Amino acid sequence: MTKLRVGVLFGGRSGEHEISLLSAASVLKAIDRKKYEVTPIGITKEGRWVTASDAARLLAGEVASAPRALRAGDPAATMSAAVLARGASVIVPPVPSESKTGALVPFETDATTLDIQASAASGPALSLDVIFPVLHGTFGEDGTIQGLFELAGIAYVGSGVLGSATGMDKDVMKRLFAAAKLPIPKHVSFLRAEWEANARKTIAKIEAALKYPLFVKPANLGSSVGITKAHDRKELGPAINLAASYDRKIVVEGGVGGRRGKARELEVAVLGNDNPESSVVGEVVPGKEFYDYEAKYLSEGSDLIIPAKLTKTQTKQVQQMAIAAFRACDCSCLARVDFLMEPTLNSGKAGRIYLNEINTLPGFTSISMYPKLWAASGVEYPELIDRLISLALERRAEKDRTSYSR
Repeated sequence: MTKLRVGVLFGGRSGEHEISLLSAASVLKAIDRKKYEVTPIGITKEGRWVTASDAARLLAGEVASAPRALRAGDPAATMSAAVLARGASVIVPPVPSESKTGALVPFETDATTLDIQASAASGPALSLDVIFPVLHGTFGEDGTIQGLFELAGIAYVGSGVLGSATGMDKDVMKRLFAAAKLPIPKHVSFLRAEWEANARKTIAKIEAALKYPLFVKPANLGSSVGITKAHDRKELGPAINLAASYDRKIVVEGGVGGRRGKARELEVAVLGNDNPESSVVGEVVPGKEFYDYEAKYLSEGSDLIIPAKLTKTQTKQVQQMAIAAFRACDCSCLARVDFLMEPTLNSGKAGRIYLNEINTLPGFTSISMYPKLWAASGVEYPELIDRLISLALERRAEKDRTSYSR
């Protein structure tokens, strides 16, 4: 039986680079080597692609740990991304192959200017049946790398260009949710240029539409990087400046529950293409005021409750909303959908549930919420990898049915 050739792509230029390393290490540890011929492919923070020994060494734990180890996964195996910069084998993508599988061409060079045609003669193409990108954040789940795979004609795990882009941009995402008549928190979106041109006018616009506390976010980023909770006007300006350092578009949301208390943070995992299914519902109880980057990856104290303590009606509602959100953004393969639930009212009536956002390439360590939710739903981690690879091939086959010329 011929093994499927799977490239596991990790690293990347985003602020979630280190999370990607942890996710990829978990995938490479769990993937069935009897079924798959696996090639690790790394991308440095500078955007350099490396394969061969350096990518493997990074994930095997043969280099020193980063100064501040991430809590997610195994902290002892959290490696520095610097080893990627020492890679000698670099990939120039995309190079469509003449066969039915796509190809990426590796070559040896120290040159700063890369010549694709010259490199093609330096070595055989790295032919793959499917790529499993474990790239989080900008340049990894925003449609850019997905467009590269489409040009190369390679099957890949995750949403396509449109689903990835809409799932990454919180402003566009919310517009699609609203069009699908899904309940979302009140929000205001604006450009960095607007803020820099007239900060006072921007603050007036925000305060006219929303009440404190407010959550200020870069529109395009994940893992809660650059997100701040602003309790008043004094905190709002610095929060916008931080978000604006990460993206040209900023989203400000009214805090669900207002000053009554913390909203409950619920999460659902979705799996599938045209007929997606949802997992059980989980709940995150942050160790901090909200589930920011530090609470997720650096500090202890946050709890994951699976399944969440909800009524059957609430559980069904959240699961149905997760599927609707997945379809609204034209997602495929996988996504984690996050919700906010108001605190219980003084009358004892349950609070309303709002759709917060969708994450098209969620954290994928063995202790991340996405695989844990599926494990609780009867799909263990190795089987989940198998199903995702099958879904990637299924979608590629569906795509190949389409004619692009007369």
